Amino acid sequence: MNLVIVQIQVGNMQNFSYIVYDEYEKVGAIIDPSWDLEKIFEFLTKNSISAKFIINTHTHFDHVFGNDQAAEITKAAIIQHEKSTLRKDKSVRDGEIISIGKLELEVLYTPGHSEDSICLMMDKESIITGDTLFVGNIGRVDLPGSSPDNMYDSLSRIAKLDGSLVVYPGHNYGMTPTSTILYERTNNPMLNFKSKEAFLKYMVNEK
Repeated sequence: MNLVIVQIQVGNMQNFSYIVYDEYEKVGAIIDPSWDLEKIFEFLTKNSISAKFIINTHTHFDHVFGNDQAAEITKAAIIQHEKSTLRKDKSVRDGEIISIGKLELEVLYTPGHSEDSICLMMDKESIITGDTLFVGNIGRVDLPGSSPDNMYDSLSRIAKLDGSLVVYPGHNYGMTPTSTILYERTNNPMLNFKSKEAFLKYMVNEK
């Protein structure tokens, strides 16, 4: 297997930044750079990894404000969903494949937490879910650009994915730093509403 995923907790909001790379070709991507960039640069240097891309799961400040510095130092191109209004070098949409060495990252458009939220499915083995799906919970839907209706549809889509997929969330808010689709499908209460109407009613009452 070529894929290596490095999960790095950063900042005081329990964010996760990620480095994903092809261990044989030594090329990779930085996912959601924000605080503590030195941890990322140190790992890249120590392991002789070249960062080809910077990919944002969405463009809330705590997932993007390391973009410019990371791009300046690594010369990596910034990739975001086409609905993002921030500076980027490449736009992607649902179903696109981002190739990194022999790795393939499939873009899943999952609006709800934000209008430009994406998940990244990697080699049919793992999925970085950003602030769409956490371990045991989901991202907020009461922010500007959020949509409980869209979130329900996105979660329904994610829940139907292969249960063996390892879930890598955008924040360390759960009992464990990672999970699986099967575990979340079975145990995450936010994925177990009987209907969209029940989900939306719950979200209204939570506000």
